[in-house]
Amino acid sequence: MSKDLISDMIARLKNAILVRHQVVITNTSNMLVEIAKILKEEGYIERFYISKSEYSEYKYLVIILKYIGIRQEPSLKFIKRVSKPGCRIYVNRKNLPMILSGYGMAIISTSRGVMTSHKAKKLGLGGEVICQVW
Repeated sequence: MSKDLISDMIARLKNAILVRHQVVITNTSNMLVEIAKILKEEGYIERFYISKSEYSEYKYLVIILKYIGIRQEPSLKFIKRVSKPGCRIYVNRKNLPMILSGYGMAIISTSRGVMTSHKAKKLGLGGEVICQVW
């Protein structure tokens, strides 16, 4: 089991997109649920839910990926972990990252919760940059 659950979830999402899987199952935590909520709100994933195993007390986060168009292109093209347990990356409200000239987004952990860089900029908040998405 990975100690860094966020990196584990990001790796699972990347691998599932590469092989065009529809469902990703990963461990759950409050932070992972918040990240999944943001990905759902921004249209990168279809939906998510928390599932309990029949054989153990553990809960799992189940993410349904979203594919669009005739060619079934994934909505989530790229996701990258920025702040890691060994090297945290913090930004103030003036230095919030702009991803792909505003077409992408960064997910930021602020004092008011986890949110996109666009929302953090509107609220004038800085925080820890968790990942970049486009």
